[in-house]
Amino acid sequence: MNKIVSKEHFSEKVVKLVVEAPLIAKARRAGHFVIVRSGEHGERIPLTIADSDTVAGTITLVVQAVGVSTQKICALEPGDYLTDVVGPLGQATHIEKVGTVVCCGGGVGVAPLLPIIKAMKQAGNKVISVLAGRSKDLIIMEDQVRENSDEVIIMTDDGSYGTKGLVTNGLEEVINREQVDLVVTIGPAIMMKFVALLTKKYDIKTVCSLNTVMVDGTGMCGACRITIDGVTKFVCIDGPEFDAHKVNFDEMLMRLKAYK
Repeated sequence: MNKIVSKEHFSEKVVKLVVEAPLIAKARRAGHFVIVRSGEHGERIPLTIADSDTVAGTITLVVQAVGVSTQKICALEPGDYLTDVVGPLGQATHIEKVGTVVCCGGGVGVAPLLPIIKAMKQAGNKVISVLAGRSKDLIIMEDQVRENSDEVIIMTDDGSYGTKGLVTNGLEEVINREQVDLVVTIGPAIMMKFVALLTKKYDIKTVCSLNTVMVDGTGMCGACRITIDGVTKFVCIDGPEFDAHKVNFDEMLMRLKAYK
């Protein structure tokens, strides 16, 4: 049982939870995720760790209410408990000084992107963050991103905040004005697909964090399988991050629709 310490609403359906998990807080690195469960018969939900506090022994999770299970988690209040929090899982992000790194986040994808932004900046890189959402209320964690970035570009589909356009518009604007050494993208699968197509055109190394359907998180069930450069991989143990230019996004998008 893991106690919820605090709760913050980013929007009507997006909630930030700070949860007691001292061992995970000590062990986690950028890119790691946990699997949480609310209730003895609750569904297992994978969530990337957005932040941690080793002194307080807490981790920060950002949850979007989509189905019954995530709605149940989002309804929890400080003092309530998550039945299980398992992790850290997956492979940590490879962090090194490469030069200029552009971090592209879409919607709640900004939450798992934040620790990568922090780590890339601490490694001595110039970090430009491009945050995108359908509207202003879907741009989350902007202040924290600004604290750890050299520049922040905001893109919204409807033009209600920042510049009207897609994340790829903001990314290409940066590519056209300066040398970009690495792109990191986290968000909806369709967004990451088009970021990868754009950066492939410019021959820029790109890393994406995949959000496939996941059940056990240990590589046994195979639900999260993905094709990388023609080879089957498991997002839970081989990822969640991969070379975006080698991901079969069309297959991934098809499998994400399996339960609709």
